[in-house]
Amino acid sequence: KGLSARDMVTLSGAHTIGQAQCFTFRGRIYNNASDIDAGFARTRQRGCPSSSSPDNNKKLAALDLVTPNSFDNNYFKNLIQKKGLLQSDQVLFSEGSTDSIVTEYSKNPTTFKSEFAAAMIKMGDIEPLTGSAGIIRRICSAIN
Repeated sequence: KGLSARDMVTLSGAHTIGQAQCFTFRGRIYNNASDIDAGFARTRQRGCPSSSSPDNNKKLAALDLVTPNSFDNNYFKNLIQKKGLLQSDQVLFSEGSTDSIVTEYSKNPTTFKSEFAAAMIKMGDIEPLTGSAGIIRRICSAIN
């Protein structure tokens, strides 16, 4: 709805703060893939057991291990180092068309913050469907 690939990468930078539940990244840290730093995976395994259970699935991990409570550009630096917690984040730096944007933001926090503000405004201007044309989901990941 009017957001460019650059806008989407920029908005993904919001993952510089926040946490994810273990079940959302368990497969990533245990699959020994080439797109994740092995030391990073081992560190994350200590807080997220390989076995799935209601308690284990609820365990939280910071999306940004380095500066989890700061809105900065470390998220992008992490991606370059193959330390993206979520696969949907790491794919932004995987020898594809968005690598150059990730690299730019990793080197220039001022550009990232400025463009993040602009992309948030742009996203806020998207008009959602309302009334009978729209739907409010009871569970975000599932259609009612």
